[in-house]
Amino acid sequence: MEAKGYVWYAGNLKAYIGKLDPETGKVTQYAMPNPAARDPHTLIFDQKGDIWFTVQGGNFVGKLSIQTGEIQLISVPTPHARPYGIIIDSKNRPWICEFGSNKLATVDPNTLKLQEISLPRESARPRRIAATSDDKIWYVDYAEGFLGRYDPTAGKFDEWPLPAGTDSRPYGMAVDNQDRIWIVETGPQPNRFVGFDPKTHQFFSVTEIENARGSIRHMFFHKPSQTVWFGTDSNYIGRARLH
Repeated sequence: MEAKGYVWYAGNLKAYIGKLDPETGKVTQYAMPNPAARDPHTLIFDQKGDIWFTVQGGNFVGKLSIQTGEIQLISVPTPHARPYGIIIDSKNRPWICEFGSNKLATVDPNTLKLQEISLPRESARPRRIAATSDDKIWYVDYAEGFLGRYDPTAGKFDEWPLPAGTDSRPYGMAVDNQDRIWIVETGPQPNRFVGFDPKTHQFFSVTEIENARGSIRHMFFHKPSQTVWFGTDSNYIGRARLH
């Protein structure tokens, strides 16, 4: 991930967040302040340019201040919650999937107080998360093959079974500038790229991704080119052109 020309990455096996200066090749490491935070995971920039991240095995949500290098860790109260996917909404508030439980979490960026929200099904295991322009929170249930939506204002959930059903294993997801949701079903081999329209509540596109075997784990929408970019487990970088 990049900010002001630097490339940032999670040292997932080494308990640090790294910063690479492409001009000099210098790498700066920001160590976790608690040895229990052994595996920083997904990174996301907030609106102030600071980095929020998850610590899956260590059971934390973290924040790195770019200016000071200080890392603050917030413990997740549910044991073995496995905080995983993370996004920032329009109010600069982080939202997190707890892959080891049936919960979402959110953090007040001012007080750093964490709140957990239980999904309707106890067996659900949310893995990736996204937000549309109306600040509705979307997630994929990896365990049972659902796309879900949470309305924080109303406290209401809606869920839709994915085209491949309980075998879909949805993982990577992204939202485009039309607020359409794009999901990869990683159960089918090769993986399948699926589009969902929140206006009609319909899955409108299912495309097999040639050579994409294993799992597509993360996706990014690039507005200027109207493309979704992703990596695969089968040694390819993928690009989907949207219409």
